[in-house]
Amino acid sequence: MTSVEIRPARAEDRAGWLPLWQGYLDFYQQTLPEAQTDLTFARALDPAESLHLVIAARNGQCLGFAAYVLHRSTWAATCYCYLEDLFVDPAARGQGIAAALIEGVTEAARAAQAERLYWVTDAENRTAQKLYDRLATRSSFVQYRRPL
Repeated sequence: MTSVEIRPARAEDRAGWLPLWQGYLDFYQQTLPEAQTDLTFARALDPAESLHLVIAARNGQCLGFAAYVLHRSTWAATCYCYLEDLFVDPAARGQGIAAALIEGVTEAARAAQAERLYWVTDAENRTAQKLYDRLATRSSFVQYRRPL
């Protein structure tokens, strides 16, 4: 099996990313307007934006993606990196692709001189947590949300 390439998304990746994005939304039982999906991909390609997208590809096929945001923090001289979305095609799971995507985001965060990489997952997503527990330290923080 050939290795997986982790790289920034390109315009021509949209067709391969779209079913992965939909799979991600389906996993979390979410729907978004098509305009939001279009905006998300456009932002990820815009160098002026803080949203970034990396693709896991093998032989030209998109197998997974990770979206991350570089942002300022009151606790950091440079920035933090928030890994917002991570998804691997179910048919490609168990091959180290999710870990490779996290490593790709880690490298990008280091290149941006971020002081921290962090992410959240659903409390019931035990499969993801097994991987995350190997790669990072679990925080004791609890997330709260207020719709606006």
